[in-house]
Amino acid sequence: MKFSALAAAGAFLAGTVLADVDEIVIKGSKFFYKTNGTQFFIRGVAYQEPATSSNSFIDPLADINACNRDIPYLTAIRTNTIRVYGVDPTKDHSACMNAFAASDIYMIIDLGSPTDSINRASPSWEVPLYQRYTAVIDAFANYTNVIGFFAGNEVTNNASYTEASAFVKAAVRDSKAYVKQKGYNKGVGYATADAQDIRLQVADYFNCHSADESVDFYGDNVYEWCGTTATFQTSGYNEIVKNYSSYSVPYFFAEYGCNTVKPRTFTNIESMYGPDMQDMLNGGFVYEYFNEANDYGLVSLQGSSVSTRSDYNSFSTEIAKATPSGVVSASYTPTNTALQACPTVDSVWKASSSLPPTPNEALCNCMVASLSCVVSDNVDSKNYGQLFDLIYGFGDTSYTAGISANATSGKYGAYSMCAVKDQLSWALNAYYQVQSAKGNGNNACDFSSSATTQAATTSGSSCSTMLAAVGTAGTGSASGASATGTGSSHTSSGAAYPGASPQAVFVGTWQLSAYILAALLSGGAMLLILYYIGMLVKL
Repeated sequence: MKFSALAAAGAFLAGTVLADVDEIVIKGSKFFYKTNGTQFFIRGVAYQEPATSSNSFIDPLADINACNRDIPYLTAIRTNTIRVYGVDPTKDHSACMNAFAASDIYMIIDLGSPTDSINRASPSWEVPLYQRYTAVIDAFANYTNVIGFFAGNEVTNNASYTEASAFVKAAVRDSKAYVKQKGYNKGVGYATADAQDIRLQVADYFNCHSADESVDFYGDNVYEWCGTTATFQTSGYNEIVKNYSSYSVPYFFAEYGCNTVKPRTFTNIESMYGPDMQDMLNGGFVYEYFNEANDYGLVSLQGSSVSTRSDYNSFSTEIAKATPSGVVSASYTPTNTALQACPTVDSVWKASSSLPPTPNEALCNCMVASLSCVVSDNVDSKNYGQLFDLIYGFGDTSYTAGISANATSGKYGAYSMCAVKDQLSWALNAYYQVQSAKGNGNNACDFSSSATTQAATTSGSSCSTMLAAVGTAGTGSASGASATGTGSSHTSSGAAYPGASPQAVFVGTWQLSAYILAALLSGGAMLLILYYIGMLVKL
């Protein structure tokens, strides 16, 4: 069964078997219970069972036995919300979701996963990841105890990765558009790393330009308050209040709980839920429920048995004192409704307010069908990088203009949102077309059997219209073309080479040599060089 069909089945079940809890809604910079209008403060716990390998993760909402095991421990420490970092949208979550709802526990769910998310070092926003995001939304949006979703977690975690924020914000924009299109009443936010040197730029960026592409709520992973000697002033919490008191959407701690001083005492909770911060902070998620190697756990898991740790007892004592004084929705009039000014692109902040294009599987399918030269199906995706190295190494930007992405200049190829295989086919075909025009086409679509020719077609008026709008260079915009949801998913394993800015040419030693020779040779000699390059690709 296709990924999309399984996800749809999960979404159908989610919409038909629901525990009835009052929804949490957003008004201004605060959360409220929908029915009675009481302000909702998150008393949350980060909840993700540790994975057994780096290539997999455990969906904590798909095992009712595990959920039933943990819920009593969570309710005992007054948990009203959990944060889940990775789910499998093809699985049945109804039993766990209803069990948590029956215990009045809400949740915010990450749309990515520990194994499938936007990579800060090589960011991209492409069809396969978009399909995962929409599949998760479909699987959980009908549960009334889901507050919303995170479109990213700590992607820009220092000044070296500010470009990546453009791709995360595109994910926010497109996830929000999908939620609106489907009629779901859920928010989409971002969980940021509290990197103090770029704290304000990141916060402003995700809440600027337009409401349609800005976050509905903003989570901050804050680990500033360490040990019993820390105070509201010395911890830096006072600066957080100054920075976010005028933020126009709900702000909360997506993670907290410094452990550089042990045992943890959680004396920060008094400030979080008391007069120091209750007017601007909507609570937070303590990190974390399960203990891992980093030693943040409230409980230890051995087999199927849970045992509490000293942190659990300390947290239990402090969270019992969390009794913030909120407001009632009917009497609350937001005063901080304005969006922030987008940060200026400079030597530190390198993400333009112009965002990557919305992933559109239909456009990508039309593009691939229109090509005469495409990647062979028998090529392992792990080897795509070598072929990208070769194409970028030629130094001709016309081969890659349609797939390049530059978050600093805000210029993106129309097909930069396609699956990696489709992007590679575009680049190989661009090279093939140039060689064919020179009369060298007989062997130009071989790449040592890594590519093959096909009969190009642009059948269908919708394809013709979209392709004409994009143009032969691949740099136009297919305006009016709608994004696709949980359609059939392409694999996207392997390096996301096209996501780099155009000036970043992926050239290894042998590719550089080939590029130099290519500048000197043409015609049959060039084809001979390509043949030997192709042989090297095979090695």
